[in-house]
Amino acid sequence: MKSNIRLLKKHRHYSIEFKKQIVADFESGDFSVPQLEKLHGVSNKSIYDWIYKFSTFNEKGFRVVEMKDSSSKKLQELEAKNKELEAALGRKQIQLDYLEKMIELAKSELDIDIKKNYSTPQSTGSGKTKKK
Repeated sequence: MKSNIRLLKKHRHYSIEFKKQIVADFESGDFSVPQLEKLHGVSNKSIYDWIYKFSTFNEKGFRVVEMKDSSSKKLQELEAKNKELEAALGRKQIQLDYLEKMIELAKSELDIDIKKNYSTPQSTGSGKTKKK
């Protein structure tokens, strides 16, 4: 019975190009090792071996560690911060539009020019004025 099991085991040999493509997919950040394992049906040990052998980023003697949870958590935090900042920007834009409309209404209906008019001389401040 044990001899039959040995016959069923298959040894696969992959081309160098295939191995380098797997490493390139991993290094690009598009796929994690478990995703590549499921996608191509290759054991994760083989993929890690190829990463150590063909990677341009890894040096000999350093271990590859994937921190998938922390990186995805950081990405979610950055996306939340981005939404918060976009909402704040939207609120400020609404305020700006409102204030500009109020200035426009003050000028047209009340004949008050709120915007700075650069051709008029500066005021003397709160000093005493001469009576005529």
